[in-house]
Amino acid sequence: MKVRRRTILGGMASLLAAPFALSLDPAGAAEKIRIGFLLKTMQEERYQRDKAAFLARAKAMGAEVIFDSANNDEQSQLAAFENMMSQGARVIVLQPVNTGTAGNMVTSAHKSNVKVVGYDSMLVNGPLDAMVMQDSWAVGKLQAEAMVAWLKGRYGSVKGNVVLIRGQPGDSNANTMSSGVLEVLKANPNLKLVADQSHEGWSPDKAMATAENLLTKFGNRIDAVICNNSGMARGVVAALDAQGLANADKVFVAGSDADLVNIQFVAQGKQAADIWKKITPLAESAVETAVTLAQNPDKDPKTLLKFDRLINNGAVDVPTIVTPVVLVDKANLDSTIIAEGFYTRQQVYGK
Repeated sequence: MKVRRRTILGGMASLLAAPFALSLDPAGAAEKIRIGFLLKTMQEERYQRDKAAFLARAKAMGAEVIFDSANNDEQSQLAAFENMMSQGARVIVLQPVNTGTAGNMVTSAHKSNVKVVGYDSMLVNGPLDAMVMQDSWAVGKLQAEAMVAWLKGRYGSVKGNVVLIRGQPGDSNANTMSSGVLEVLKANPNLKLVADQSHEGWSPDKAMATAENLLTKFGNRIDAVICNNSGMARGVVAALDAQGLANADKVFVAGSDADLVNIQFVAQGKQAADIWKKITPLAESAVETAVTLAQNPDKDPKTLLKFDRLINNGAVDVPTIVTPVVLVDKANLDSTIIAEGFYTRQQVYGK
């Protein structure tokens, strides 16, 4: 198995206390903490922000980071994970490629006295030490509620043909986001779910092909398309554009991740809405969690962390920190994305 070269990034010598930790051991301040940060991919634009925010917070806390991503490949991620352990990572922050099998990596890490913090996507059936994530169920619910409001505005009632574009088959994050959508659909019986399709690798091209096939099958009579991420929403918009339907007054499209192109689409009226997952609090909370656990290797994470809820992942109750998500549409784009400095007006509007 070929293992790509890993990157280790250094930080300041002194550690600052994590804001939600009950205590940090001052005696450990002189010792450099080494943590791993392993993303499933860098395919989406947002992950550049995750990486940058994580590294900046780690540097401020005096921690070294071993970073890698897996190009949505399960075996590449396993190799990178093992490499991080061999390089002395005391805690690994993991966004799993396969949420159904990644529990085996956690079990392996524990045998080497390495803790694992889940990031963004909850793995199942593994003894995860802590989790930092957005409320994925709320993402889907916000998308679907925006769709309901759009349909009421267009038809005067909640009716129409709806498509659900999911990410990786079986991915827990994709399933949780989709469950938020499906709950709203269930409450509105005049909505018809004409397709509910998963896409390997969260592929925009595969999402575009799905949309093209559905537009052909239903004679362009698709009212709304809800996508688990921004990349797949771009694929859907491309398919609609080829039919002259890439218009938020004609077809409702929602994505999630707030990639710049999608926010530009919202501004231009090509896409109705996107979900802004606030990246900085997510990444910073993950660093602070990892450093706290590394500083207190023999203590129960539940006694160390100020977490929002316990979530059972099929193996254990995982202390979980939940960070904010915001629906962005044309009406609130300026007061959210731009006002908080995520993108500039120049980036969004080109002026």
